[in-house]
Amino acid sequence: MPRAKKTWGEKMKAKPPHHVILEKDFAGIPKGAKLLISCPLEIAAELKTITPGSTMSIQAFRRKLAVKNNCDATCPVSTSLFLRIVTEHAWEEYGRTGSTRDLAPFWRVVESSSPMAKKLSFDPAWIDLQRELES
Repeated sequence: MPRAKKTWGEKMKAKPPHHVILEKDFAGIPKGAKLLISCPLEIAAELKTITPGSTMSIQAFRRKLAVKNNCDATCPVSTSLFLRIVTEHAWEEYGRTGSTRDLAPFWRVVESSSPMAKKLSFDPAWIDLQRELES
């Protein structure tokens, strides 16, 4: 019998952040680097530290996470996956409450024109609207 698909809320409860030492070069990160593997909850919390009205590239966001965790870099693959989980979970919460007040403000990092935005379950124009409302 197939397993029931996890909700975005269930996916938010992934393993806690940890790091690995790279045994070979990976995604432009050199062998021997201390690589952070974050988690959705950490990403959601870190998004809330970005000043309302400001934005940050995903690359700068990854650097911020790496520095905070005393690592050389943050995994670009898992960060994108976890950022999508946070985004979809926030969208579900918005649909439930109609408010952005307690959401992880993913629109400060996710751009409406990004490849990730094209995969979202909602119109990426909503990201632009949130950015406009905060400016």
